[in-house]
Amino acid sequence: MPEVSERPLNFIEKIIEDDLKNGRVPEGGIVTRFPPEPNGYLHIGHIKSICLNFSLAEKYHGRCHLRLDDTNPAKEENEYIDAIKDDIRWLGFDWGEHEYYASDYYDQLYEIAVRLIREGKAYVDSLSAEQMKEYRGTLTEPGRNSPDRDRSIEENLRLFEEMRQGLHPEGSYTLRAKIDMASPNMNLRDPALYRIKFATHPRTGDKWCIYPMYDFTHPISDAIEGITHSICTLEFEDHRPAYDWATSIDGIEHTPHQYEFARLNITYCLMSKRKLLYLVNNGLVSGWDDPRMPTVAGIRRRGYSPQAMKDFVSRVGVAKVEGVLDFSLMEFCVREDLNRRARRLMAVLDPVEVVIDNYPEGQVEYFEAENNPEDADAGTRKVAFSKHILIEREDFMEVPVKGYHRLYIGNEVRLKYAYYITATGIEKDDDGNITLIHATYDPLSRGGQTPDGRKVRGTSHWVSKDHCIKAEVRQYDKLFSSENPGQATGNYLDDLNPDSLVVINGACIEQEAANAKVGDYLQFIRNGYYCVDSRDSRPDRMVFNRTVTLKDSWAKQKARMGL
Repeated sequence: MPEVSERPLNFIEKIIEDDLKNGRVPEGGIVTRFPPEPNGYLHIGHIKSICLNFSLAEKYHGRCHLRLDDTNPAKEENEYIDAIKDDIRWLGFDWGEHEYYASDYYDQLYEIAVRLIREGKAYVDSLSAEQMKEYRGTLTEPGRNSPDRDRSIEENLRLFEEMRQGLHPEGSYTLRAKIDMASPNMNLRDPALYRIKFATHPRTGDKWCIYPMYDFTHPISDAIEGITHSICTLEFEDHRPAYDWATSIDGIEHTPHQYEFARLNITYCLMSKRKLLYLVNNGLVSGWDDPRMPTVAGIRRRGYSPQAMKDFVSRVGVAKVEGVLDFSLMEFCVREDLNRRARRLMAVLDPVEVVIDNYPEGQVEYFEAENNPEDADAGTRKVAFSKHILIEREDFMEVPVKGYHRLYIGNEVRLKYAYYITATGIEKDDDGNITLIHATYDPLSRGGQTPDGRKVRGTSHWVSKDHCIKAEVRQYDKLFSSENPGQATGNYLDDLNPDSLVVINGACIEQEAANAKVGDYLQFIRNGYYCVDSRDSRPDRMVFNRTVTLKDSWAKQKARMGL
């Protein structure tokens, strides 16, 4: 038995441990699987399933398969398959040699379907989709048998073979299981097993023009692969009787069991691949990897770390009851992780120049700055200081309000790592905009220490005007402005956040930023956490994406004051 964990076991772990204790697990150990459909990119909700399936296999010394459930060639692409594998590897999991596809089993599935027809357990139906829905009944009324339900076995075999040969158009026939049209479970009212579809499959090409349905393919694939614990989300709970029916078909030797857990729902996010695809296809985002998208590719490009996301799903836990998590919990996990690993840099996003009048022209000093105060091993860097520096425009106020402790005329503030300065005057353009701030510095305050021990209440970050790089900074926020997109109007597009992306051109960042590369985690001091954009950034045109904001006490105070 595995070692006892410090945290309480979740209900699936309890099931597995009971199965192991009572000899219900084959000699090879438990076998789980992550079975995505390659009809889109993985989203944040999939991370919970990935971590659960792979971690259970690791904990109990079993194995986890990656199986692409590629049963709908009209919506599947190799691009999606490659992206799925990249995302799983990014999370730190590896399926080794156990990479499978539902299409690997098409021949076996076809043979099983023929056997069901021969045994009188399946029939070819000519009802249209609308008619089939009508005949299926409702939750309170039983369904009615299709007029084709009593076709002879010979006729069913002939028609199914003609379907396979492509002799009938799409929608003209389906193969259905003969179960129970009066069943209280709608999924057992003669579910479809095969449909006609003339589409080139990414792996099997044009070999087939009939394709098995998901509810037929999925359980049999599990059985073929020897899956011991088929773990899925609660939306498939009603499908479990159909799963059990399929795995009990004569000739199937292994019987897996399905267990359902609550999926990951997060406020301000959509977890529908169909709706996400609409955003991509209609240019409402820049692609599946747009940093505003709740896709794994999107959060990777935005700068989330795999460790943060694993921590997030660990905190969420594994439950049997659906719920909605607050987006802020995910951001908390991201901040907590990045605080430990992100390298600090000073960046001025909305610069205004400060000339230090009593500092020697042409002189340059270098200050030692720690790369990460949370990591003693992160080392230090040199930050250039000169007569002409840049600060954030919001760090100067011509007429200060109560509670404002940053720079204004006559006030002294500390420049981080450097000196105390005092504003003495300003210059403006014809429109009244401040173009230059004059200041003096105290040469005895180097590093924030003064002989008289005086302290100041305000600290500003800065960069030397002649010792910085200019970059594009993309300020990302939530894609939707409503906690539940579409709830108010019925159309989720109405809740798209118009401020989900603000692009800043000409942001000034200390020179060290020129050495940043894709995959680095950065904190722009007082501005937030950032990363190098993996798609658009180049050595001659750096682009930084905001991962998540910092907690800004002054911003909150301004909001309370209505500024």
